[in-house]
Amino acid sequence: MGQNLVIVESPAKMRTIKKFLGSSYTVAASMGHVRDLPKSKMGIDVEHDFEPQYIAIRGKGELISSLRKEVKKADKIYLATDPDREGEAISWHLMTALGLNDAKDKKVYRITFNEITKNAVKNAIKSPREINQDLVDAQQARRIMDRLVGYMISPVLWKKIRKGLSAGRVQSATLNIICKREEEIAAFVPVEYFTIEGTIKHGQKSIKAAYY
Repeated sequence: MGQNLVIVESPAKMRTIKKFLGSSYTVAASMGHVRDLPKSKMGIDVEHDFEPQYIAIRGKGELISSLRKEVKKADKIYLATDPDREGEAISWHLMTALGLNDAKDKKVYRITFNEITKNAVKNAIKSPREINQDLVDAQQARRIMDRLVGYMISPVLWKKIRKGLSAGRVQSATLNIICKREEEIAAFVPVEYFTIEGTIKHGQKSIKAAYY
């Protein structure tokens, strides 16, 4: 029987999943992302369709080498990163980092499960699929937008406010909302007004009324 390799994100899941799957499965962890945009430069080719330039994350070299060794021993590889767009992107990056795109002698599958139970894990193994490129592209778009906004606006903050401040797609949009609200507050002209309320009685009954 061929050896199977399951790659999850978190090492905390490894031991439990290994118990569920038995001796013919090896379970390893990617410890999150293994590739990302470089920190030292923009890393996005804005002249050519905003092509991202990914590199191995610093400090992950030894881990990637270890995973490659496990890949060599396996006939089937199951990418079991988290069931969200971030997890989908991690599986997609693992395909490149571990040379799985060109591995003709390997069968590579994407599996997901929403709970760490024996049934959920075994059912996922029985129902593998391909990587969902739409989810990967959604994660890439978020990451690229974050980088473009952050790397272009952060230097302005350093000059105008103080060094070390970081801007990004979330921070910048939030800051814009705050600034607009502050402008509305500053432009507000107070106008004196009164409210008139009365109690109207009829026999034993009474109601409260407001003048509009």
